[in-house]
Amino acid sequence: MTDLPILSLSIWVPIVAGFLVLCTGGDRNAPLARWLALAGSIAGFAVTVPLYLDFDIANGGFQFQEHLQWVPAFNINYHLGVDGIAVPLILLTSFTTFIVVLAGWEVIQKRVAQYMASFLIMSGIMIGVFSALDAILYYIFWEAMLIPMFLVIGIWGGPNRVYATIKFFLYTLLGSLLMLVAFIYLYHQSNSFEISEYYSMPLDLHVQVLIFIAFFMAFAVKIPMWPVHTWLPDAHVEAPTGGSVVLAAIALKLGGYSFLRFAMPIAPDASHYLSGFMITLSLIAVVYIALVALVQKDMKKLIAYSSISHMGFVTLGFFLFNPLGLEGAIVQMVSHGFISSAMFLSVGVLYDRMHSRQIADYGGVVNTMPTFTAFAVLFAMANAGLPGTSGFVGEFLVILGSVQVNFWYAFLASTTLIFGAAYTLWMIKRVYYGPVANAHVAALTDINRREFLILGLLAILVLGFGIYPHPITEMTHATVSQLLEHMALSKLPTL
Repeated sequence: MTDLPILSLSIWVPIVAGFLVLCTGGDRNAPLARWLALAGSIAGFAVTVPLYLDFDIANGGFQFQEHLQWVPAFNINYHLGVDGIAVPLILLTSFTTFIVVLAGWEVIQKRVAQYMASFLIMSGIMIGVFSALDAILYYIFWEAMLIPMFLVIGIWGGPNRVYATIKFFLYTLLGSLLMLVAFIYLYHQSNSFEISEYYSMPLDLHVQVLIFIAFFMAFAVKIPMWPVHTWLPDAHVEAPTGGSVVLAAIALKLGGYSFLRFAMPIAPDASHYLSGFMITLSLIAVVYIALVALVQKDMKKLIAYSSISHMGFVTLGFFLFNPLGLEGAIVQMVSHGFISSAMFLSVGVLYDRMHSRQIADYGGVVNTMPTFTAFAVLFAMANAGLPGTSGFVGEFLVILGSVQVNFWYAFLASTTLIFGAAYTLWMIKRVYYGPVANAHVAALTDINRREFLILGLLAILVLGFGIYPHPITEMTHATVSQLLEHMALSKLPTL
């Protein structure tokens, strides 16, 4: 199995499947498009499984490498490889694609082939971001991801979808241009676009700070960090359910992953030098954005703001520079992928039936949809960090890592357990409990077998990793140790 180009298959199987789905034509062939998309998503997930099964957990370096010359004149190569940080995120991407295809099965009735193909192609592109070890290859995948997401929100989105798509596109594109400038500078210094070569380049602190800022502008927008987060709630509200799932579960993780792949190992001294700045922005996201979530009236906006708050935990964990913080941040990324997917899918289930996301339009849903309510409450409590769910594990590890650095970091970070419970319980009480609010809620029907399968799979993962997170921490441990060792070798000079 290891002799196969697993990473190339992981990238190109869903992309080819997406183009095959496009070839089915118009909505006359919608059933064929759906089944072909489902087969493509299952195949896309299946080819990523060997990455986990054959991964050497004792080796923190890059594995499954593929190297082909692409543009020899500029030393640009088709170079792929993954470490213990990338593999869980690739598996999350391929699994989420399967969930999104299944979730849109009956909901999407117009331009079905184009909708399904967009997610399959986007899946392959995002796996390319996680796999690329050549800076230009990475940049191409990074920018290419914007196109299918732009189409998903712009075509199948809500009434303000044009505003949301343009805002999303401009924020991400403008941030990425500085990253390209950083790559060009590093190329002139090393005559290479190989990412691994950048790790050993001797750069003084002044240059490192400029490079870090260039990377920061691209990655902070993608995560998104405060104050460049405002595009995300708009994008979530206007996106169809599948678009919201992919945005929250995977797209936000591209920014977090890229901090670990580029900003921190290439500019280690600058990372230490600016750690106070990064931790401050992270804690503002954790505390302030949680308070913003507390006053939302739209369920999707509430979940979107809670995502920003939870991703603040990720960047906080990165810049603590200890194993607990870093491993906790990675667990948080994977866990948030499952929980945010489940919460957006839960809102999608209600929206498909009532065509409203306003909390005030609901009440007493448990009386008409008891099975669905059990799932929805589980995911909401996991989002609040309930012990026994995956949402607790990452946050708890980051808080433990924070205590080792500064008590007040841990104190402020732990407020999310209070604020998270506040906005979560506020939503649960008003949407699911109490008497039936109106005739529309009284007419609701419980979830069907397809919806039960989707939510059931996510519930198993949320509870499974909450009770036993070892598969993630075991895979990431060697890579995290190697990264911390690399960053500790650098002695912090002065500007």
